[in-house]
Amino acid sequence: MKIKEIVSALERFAPLPLQDGFDNAGLQVGLTDVEATGALLCLDVTESVIEEAIKLGFNLIIAHHPLIFKGIKSITGKTYVERCILKAVKNDITIYAAHTNIDNVVGGVNFKIAGKIGLKNVQPLAQQENSLVKLVTFVPSEYIENVRNALFEAGCGDIGNYSCCSYSLEGEGTFLAKEGTKPFVGQHGEVHKEKEIRIETILPVFKMRNVKETLLNVHPYEEPAYDFYPVLNSWQQAGSGVIRELEESIAEPEFLSSIKELFKTGCIKHSRFTGKKIKKVALCGGSGAFLLPKAIQNKADIFITGEIKYHEYFEWEQQILMAEIGHYESEQYTQELFSDVLHHLYPSLPMQITTINTNPIKYLL
Repeated sequence: MKIKEIVSALERFAPLPLQDGFDNAGLQVGLTDVEATGALLCLDVTESVIEEAIKLGFNLIIAHHPLIFKGIKSITGKTYVERCILKAVKNDITIYAAHTNIDNVVGGVNFKIAGKIGLKNVQPLAQQENSLVKLVTFVPSEYIENVRNALFEAGCGDIGNYSCCSYSLEGEGTFLAKEGTKPFVGQHGEVHKEKEIRIETILPVFKMRNVKETLLNVHPYEEPAYDFYPVLNSWQQAGSGVIRELEESIAEPEFLSSIKELFKTGCIKHSRFTGKKIKKVALCGGSGAFLLPKAIQNKADIFITGEIKYHEYFEWEQQILMAEIGHYESEQYTQELFSDVLHHLYPSLPMQITTINTNPIKYLL
């Protein structure tokens, strides 16, 4: 298969429009219209990781963290990013990154972390806002099923754990076909009345273009009427962090000890114990401290993330137990997530999780 097929599969699972505004997820270096010889999965792209791909004979590296975040004015090898670009290009290696888009998708990085901890039926902690629109269109009654099903296939109608959601209302439409038109029904120069059904359904903003093209292709009218309305509802299928309850309450020291062992971290930095048992857990891999207010608002007993700033411990310590387990440690299972997604679709694709620990932070034990 070609690399572009693998990239397409990743982006179906974690669409690029889900990434945060600061991010640079997606293709970083190289070509996609070439046959894939294998995929090396990693958290960070380093020179050692590229060397590993070369030795394996793999021409694709899939990373969580983008290699390129800032604009590059020259590539001379003076920084590790520039050296990685040079080495990748010289050896025909393509580098792709899935970052906050795979953080924010249901089933993504934070869901993987939650699964490792034992949380089930988790939900996004901070659901995405201003991400939905409502489509309204009008269809002749005999074509309602064809049009509605095509819209569902294009990405409409998902609400929570429900799909194919829509509302229909019978009515009557009117139009007058002018000279040069090709009306599906009615005569030129005469006002025509047609029994039509109004369809309402919801969709993510980033799918509008595809949905519009689908509607125009499947609708029988030459000029179908349709409207997209902004929706203020939160989007349950995407968001930052996750939250859920443990099956049984557990003492704070015992829970943190289990987290330390599970994530193989050199240490866990945490706020003062509250003295309460832990039942409701909120978490976010990487730099997730911005979600602390949301965790408190949702009455979480503990918030786990990769990085917390010094003053944030003062700000929130009376309201929640905070645990900082390390950026790399919190996101290490992203590599397994990549493998899960791709192995299911392409079981014959050679792939391997990197053997290199790219964590730049070391611990003196």
